[in-house]
Amino acid sequence: MAPTKESKAQEPTSSKDSDVSSVPTSATKKEKAPKEEELSEEDQHLKDELELLVERLNEPSESLELYDKYLSALKTFIKDSTTSMTAVPKPLKFLRPHFPSFTELYDKWVERFGKDSLIVVKFADVLSVLAMTYSDDGKKESLKYRLLSSDETIADWGHEYMRHLALEIGEAYQEQLGAEDDSIDVLIQLSLKIVPFFLEHNAEADAVDLLLEIESIDKLPEYVDESTFARVCLYMVSCVPLLAPPDDKSFLHTAYAIYLSHNQLTQALTLAVKLDDEELIKQVFEVTDDELIHKQLGLILSQQKNSFKYPGENQDVQDTISNVKLHEYYHYLVKELNLLDPKVPEDIYKSHLENAKFGLGTSGSIDSAKQNLAAAFVNTFINLGYGTDKLIQTEEDNKSWIYKTKGLGMVSTTASLGSLHQWNISDGLQALDKYTFSSEDEIKAGALLGYGIVSANVHDDVEAALALLQEYVTSPSKLLQASAINGLGIAFAGSSNEEVLNLLLPLITDFDVSLEISCLAALALGHVFVGTCHGEITANILQTLLERDFTQLTNKFVKFMSLGLGLLYMGKTEQVEDVLETIEAIAHPISKTLKVLVNICAYAGTGNVLQIQSLLQMCTAKPKDDSAEEKKLEQSEEDQLKAENKDKTDDTEADVEMEDASIPAAAETGVSDTGIKKEESTKEDKDDTKEEEDDEEKDEEEEELYQGIAVLGLACIAMGEDIGQDMSLRHFSHLMHYGNASIRRAVPLAMGLVSTSNPQMKVFDTLSRYSHDPDLEVAQNAIYSMGLVGAGTNNARLAQLLRQLASYYIKSPDSLFMVRIAQGILHLGKGTLTLTPFNSERSILSKVSLASLLTISVALLDPKAFILSDSVTETTHQLLYYLIPAVKPRMLVTVDEDLNPIKVNVRVGQAVDVVGQAGKPKTITGWVTQSTPVLLNYGERAELENTEEWISLSSSLDGVVILKKNPEYMEVDA
Repeated sequence: MAPTKESKAQEPTSSKDSDVSSVPTSATKKEKAPKEEELSEEDQHLKDELELLVERLNEPSESLELYDKYLSALKTFIKDSTTSMTAVPKPLKFLRPHFPSFTELYDKWVERFGKDSLIVVKFADVLSVLAMTYSDDGKKESLKYRLLSSDETIADWGHEYMRHLALEIGEAYQEQLGAEDDSIDVLIQLSLKIVPFFLEHNAEADAVDLLLEIESIDKLPEYVDESTFARVCLYMVSCVPLLAPPDDKSFLHTAYAIYLSHNQLTQALTLAVKLDDEELIKQVFEVTDDELIHKQLGLILSQQKNSFKYPGENQDVQDTISNVKLHEYYHYLVKELNLLDPKVPEDIYKSHLENAKFGLGTSGSIDSAKQNLAAAFVNTFINLGYGTDKLIQTEEDNKSWIYKTKGLGMVSTTASLGSLHQWNISDGLQALDKYTFSSEDEIKAGALLGYGIVSANVHDDVEAALALLQEYVTSPSKLLQASAINGLGIAFAGSSNEEVLNLLLPLITDFDVSLEISCLAALALGHVFVGTCHGEITANILQTLLERDFTQLTNKFVKFMSLGLGLLYMGKTEQVEDVLETIEAIAHPISKTLKVLVNICAYAGTGNVLQIQSLLQMCTAKPKDDSAEEKKLEQSEEDQLKAENKDKTDDTEADVEMEDASIPAAAETGVSDTGIKKEESTKEDKDDTKEEEDDEEKDEEEEELYQGIAVLGLACIAMGEDIGQDMSLRHFSHLMHYGNASIRRAVPLAMGLVSTSNPQMKVFDTLSRYSHDPDLEVAQNAIYSMGLVGAGTNNARLAQLLRQLASYYIKSPDSLFMVRIAQGILHLGKGTLTLTPFNSERSILSKVSLASLLTISVALLDPKAFILSDSVTETTHQLLYYLIPAVKPRMLVTVDEDLNPIKVNVRVGQAVDVVGQAGKPKTITGWVTQSTPVLLNYGERAELENTEEWISLSSSLDGVVILKKNPEYMEVDA
């Protein structure tokens, strides 16, 4: 009975048998060898025909016509062969062994017929294709024979041949760089024959890569047409974060030129803003006279808080750039979303949900001045821009809540009225006006700061904030002066206003004003002239740092003067070298901080890997004490003992010498060793030692400060590129484990910066862990960053974590204050606003927004000294209001040709990266159809549902978008 399959499977086989069966014997090999050579009848016939042609070509003949006939037949066989993508075409496979004999034959033909003979050129054409299959050990024979053949036949051989040729051209170009002959020009001319082929055959990426290799990307615009320009530009712009200078700029300039020539003005404007070139922005406006398109361009520029002055005469266009109508669109949004009812802080604290396990649901300390100040901040964050609230603007007594805070807390509480009326200048100034007549300086100062806050990002013709604040810039009251300076910095952020410059510049170099005022003036000017490399401000800040007394430079406010200098160079990688050389002349540890700040601002958003590596090296540098200990550990025990004995001997000798020296002195004066003189000298020595220790401590603080700023720099540079962003989060976890105190405090802030308004679970769960750190300052920074990561998203998980932290820190006023601030930022504008520094589908980095976020982060490197300070002389709480210029609505509002809001249906979904994808792929996934206005979350994109009825004047639906009716659209009755 034959065994079944099951019984066969169960039969045991010895390992010996299995080994023998698995190893092929020589007999098996012999049997298999012929099988590999076996060809089908059709293939054998093809092989025979090809070999016959090879023989005919090698035969001597006087007739060139015969040779031409054989070559044509050979070419037809190669061209007509069809095969799978992964296999070598059979004619090339069969002809491969004959390639060496063909090259010899070619040389004979050159001698016989001359290299310019038509038959020789045709033969070189075929040899160029055959060389693809033959390993030439770097000889680049495909390229060699292509250059010897005719250019007209280059497109005959298909895509794979073209790609192979492009690869060899790239290698040859690098080898021949600097050659004195015209070999480079020959390669460029050949490449320009290949580029059109790639573009016609949906290989835009290959065309761009080839031109990049031969450094001729500027020649691309003449080869693209209506059908290819969009895919080409999309690929080029996506490559920019991965390119090294100057290739990144040349790519942007080329894409800009292509968009401009194809009348894609909104996309061209986006690239002009990215290049930070005002002449290019002006050029976009000059291409068309259509004022409706000018208005759309103005609305895109307004998101950048740009200081661009419209070259035309239409005031409406300048108003769109100046954000004059922003408060109207925002009110329309919140009204449509039914969010007009004001909220009170308790609505987001939800104290009844806080953990009351220890009887800590509420606390007597909750009504303290500090918690009332926190409530004022929270109130202004959640009702920002709504114009109404139930806490500060109460009907019965307008001043009630302001008086529940004390001292300088009253400044921030009064100033919060400015945020409540954000962007609505007329109503805001009216609400603040009565407080300027207050007899108390704190309330008056708050009103001045409020003037600046309400005007942030809105620049009308009147510039009321400037008119109201300028007289207080030179006020004898330090409080009023500081509030006016901060108000100007916030109101005119990114505006490059010359009048503000004339007001604040003298304060930087004036040694009669306090250093705090000088530093705040420098910071304000840094915000106003962010990214302009303003020479006069740079010179004044550097001169002040060079001339100020050494001890003054240890003041905690000096870091803001350094930051002011850094902000001037935001995004200016080319101009930064000169200022770095000047900084070298400052003989103080602050110079390290200055260099790091200027560098990180210059490279912000670039994703520059070399800069990230140098910052990581700074973070691994050890303080002197630690490095000495580590060296000691590396020594052997004998060496350590010798060193200790030597130290002891030196100490003993020193003691003996001192005793000998003191004997005669004691004898002369008749005072014993225990007398008065010895006590005095000991006291003086102690004082000297104490001073030296204080100086050393300050130096160490400066040493560590630059490391903390370097950590923030990692976030600033990496945020411009997605892969770098993910990698930076991994670096942060290492720095948290191995860094010193300054680095550990900076890590949570950096995590918040790199993920602003993007609540990823992995990020805020890590921050939640850090919020219970034994070092309270690390915990407080982690709490703030939790708010920053979820800014304006109302993320339910984050809200729950923050409520738990409120219970956990109920007896720690400072930490509880920070929890409240984080809760306020999380619910920014009841979930309608965002702090992300990116605009236009994350394609442009806003310098003004990043400057605001960076200012708060630098202040929080020492939270107790600034945001959490209880000082009655320094205006430190109000620094939190530097967040205001970064706030913007995350809305999509569609308007008609008269800029009045209209409702249309749009699809909102997660954006999909379609770079290099064939055909017309969907750009969003998982969409939901909604009626405008809508809120756009991080990474979301909107598309018009009915593109036949409406024509959008903007390439991306983001912010305020003008739609016009399609004149050819006809409604079809159902």
